[in-house]
Amino acid sequence: MASDSTFDVVSKVDSQEVSNALNQAQKEIVQRYDFKGVGAEIDFSGEKILMKANSEERVKAVLDIFQSKLVRRNISLKSLDAGEPFASGKEFRIEAEIVEGIAQDIAKKINKLIRDEGPKGVKSTIQGDELRVSSKSRDDLQSTMALLRAFEDADLQFVNFR
Repeated sequence: MASDSTFDVVSKVDSQEVSNALNQAQKEIVQRYDFKGVGAEIDFSGEKILMKANSEERVKAVLDIFQSKLVRRNISLKSLDAGEPFASGKEFRIEAEIVEGIAQDIAKKINKLIRDEGPKGVKSTIQGDELRVSSKSRDDLQSTMALLRAFEDADLQFVNFR
């Protein structure tokens, strides 16, 4: 009797690539002419990324620069959770964070998607911030991967395919 084949669904981000994108964004903000004298900056403090500027449009432009640097480094924008601009004294700020792991509600959506639209005989279980998908047929697992690649709510990777 053949054993079940499995793979894990995870959502991870390379923190070194995020750091590199942040450094590139900082350099571009310092060098760009349209950011001279507007107090535009981007900083990383622990878990939060803080963007500042003297107007709402400028702080949105800082966010746009950071997003373009992330995309160039193959980091999905689904992993970036950026808030709305808010006034703080004389400047505007945006707080953002890099989301890693699959949140419980999204894991339940993925589980339901696999149950409803996936091949029969494919089982999925939530294990902390990742999912384990198993089936007797490796072909069913590959078609489940194809189904999950179209999932919109999170940046998903597939690891430990056995």
